[in-house]
Amino acid sequence: MDALQIFRFLRDDIHTVVMATADGEGNPVTCAVDIMDADEGGLYFLTARGKSLYSRLKSRPQLSLTGIKGSSTLTSVAITVSGLCREAGEEELRTLLDKNRYMYEIYPTEASRAALAAFRIYRGRGEVFDLSKLPIERINFTFGGDASAEPAYFITESCTACGKCAEVCPQGCISFEGGRASIAQRHCLRCGNCMAACPCGAVVLKSI
Repeated sequence: MDALQIFRFLRDDIHTVVMATADGEGNPVTCAVDIMDADEGGLYFLTARGKSLYSRLKSRPQLSLTGIKGSSTLTSVAITVSGLCREAGEEELRTLLDKNRYMYEIYPTEASRAALAAFRIYRGRGEVFDLSKLPIERINFTFGGDASAEPAYFITESCTACGKCAEVCPQGCISFEGGRASIAQRHCLRCGNCMAACPCGAVVLKSI
């Protein structure tokens, strides 16, 4: 899945996410937000200018959101996106309203809709965490020019291929080739068991 496919899944299959922002004192605040559109450049949502979410976004335009689809833990796919947002224009707002016509029932008149503002998440990184597959599948991605990366576990040349890490890996994603172990990052839970079990300190945590 590329970023656009992931964004479309968020929009069409999950739609409502939990978004975290920071208040004036830096304390985390969460709220439910609908992802109303997506394109190659990011995600779109809206809020009312009188809401505290609008004030938080205008003063601190960083956010993080998570959406989950699935009837149980072992059928779930979770998507997390963290990044920067900015207020979009009136044309984008009209597009969001036309694509999400249920908003006309919440804000039924043109005068009431004057309170609404559209936002675009235009730069950031994210992760898909799919527990419906065995072994689990993890996809990391960036968009909008973001170059940050999530830390992950890697096995260095100090590995002696003793096998202790593989014994404690819950997903069986450690294999041995060329006299040393390697981790299949796409299936790693990042639980840290391998680092704790390694007798020679060959496992390190670093950015992908």
